[in-house]
Amino acid sequence: FAQKKAFREFHHNNISIKTGPIQHCNLRSINTMRTSKQMQREARRRLDEKLDMARPSNDLLEELATNCTTSPSPDNTFQYAFALSKSQNNADELNYSISLLSSLIKDGYAHQLDCMYGIATARYLLGQYDKARMECEAILRSRPEHELAGELHLACLVAKEEREEEKVKKVVVGGTVAVAAVGLAMLLGGGKRR
Repeated sequence: FAQKKAFREFHHNNISIKTGPIQHCNLRSINTMRTSKQMQREARRRLDEKLDMARPSNDLLEELATNCTTSPSPDNTFQYAFALSKSQNNADELNYSISLLSSLIKDGYAHQLDCMYGIATARYLLGQYDKARMECEAILRSRPEHELAGELHLACLVAKEEREEEKVKKVVVGGTVAVAAVGLAMLLGGGKRR
């Protein structure tokens, strides 16, 4: 009876495969995975928008840098480095923020998880998705409820997957072009031999 019910459900959805409930579950799982992938990509897009909106102005960065030099303190250094970690102006600023935040962690700064999150953010913006993901995982091991680290972790996974998909597309296109070129050369070469 379960097989007939599953068959009717599939037939109604224009699937002409007679199957049992286990395969029906698998098809639902595939649809769920497809939906989950879309949701993950949407979550990454939202995080990218948040990071774009959180980009500090040059005036703010200059003010924070001045505070660091005129009144050196771990808190002033943190504020400057954390703002730099979201700057997106250039890779040098992001790398400098990683250096400053790493130094604060080594020196035992009180807000180490925030430093780690800043490092993860800078690495994400640099396209260093594996390193950013590892920072997020370290945060989540000690604070599983850290929502920002969870969002960034997911974005790292999605970004890496999208990068891999793009590489595959380039290889496929490159391979297709190469095969077409060889075919064309053979066709043209074959025509000259006659």
